Amino acid sequence: MRPGTDVTEHGLRQLLHEWDPIGVADDVHDEYDCMLAPLLQQLRDGADQAEIGDYLRHELEDHIGLDPLGLRPEAMACRVISWWAAADQAGGSSEG
Repeated sequence: MRPGTDVTEHGLRQLLHEWDPIGVADDVHDEYDCMLAPLLQQLRDGADQAEIGDYLRHELEDHIGLDPLGLRPEAMACRVISWWAAADQAGGSSEG
């Protein structure tokens, strides 16, 4: 899977919809698309779980206006990192 492909974006979009911190993914299919490009870029650049968690926490607080407590951005960051590593093994999603 090449980074930035529709398949990669679709996989990350699916993860964000499963997390669904606002609770609208069933009704608004592009609600979290604003996070796709920044997350993919961070992953391509080798961001670790803490960096992804910081980004998600920032988005929850500053962009969406939610208190991240209970939304577990660190757990979501772990899922994102695991997904990226699996995609890399399955189809070479890392550039290099």
